[in-house]
Amino acid sequence: MILNHRPVAESDFHAICAFPRNEDELFFAYPKATYPLTPPQLLEAVRRRSDSTVVEDDENVVAFANFYRWETQGCCSIGNVIVSPTARGKGVGRYLVERMIDLAFTKYRAAEVTVSCFNRNVAGLLLYPRLGFQPYAVEERSDKSDSRVALIHMRLRNPG
Repeated sequence: MILNHRPVAESDFHAICAFPRNEDELFFAYPKATYPLTPPQLLEAVRRRSDSTVVEDDENVVAFANFYRWETQGCCSIGNVIVSPTARGKGVGRYLVERMIDLAFTKYRAAEVTVSCFNRNVAGLLLYPRLGFQPYAVEERSDKSDSRVALIHMRLRNPG
């Protein structure tokens, strides 16, 4: 795989909307959205957030993320992280999150980067600590069926 990244374009929305294969996968990436993800829902997220970024493999969009908080010399929080089902397990998520960390530390000179992950999102729970994120809080939430879930908050401090 030869990966590159760039800002999202509206022409990417249909591909991104196909990434969540079920309600749980969409909930992990975008809890406020209703399954199936639609371009208008995605546009709303892009408008409210910053630095919406896609990863491409051979010009095919294979991942998406953004910041839901972006403070200069403060905290940047990565959200809406999702990888295409065909690209999972191939390092695409790692590449995307590393690019978002780089962006936070260079563009915003962030003191720390945070990410939050639901307890049933095993891929995220295994990925983020490998990138240096450490848990610092657990918050009780409810999923779409009103079941209790844990949202695990993690942070990575700027080493610089």
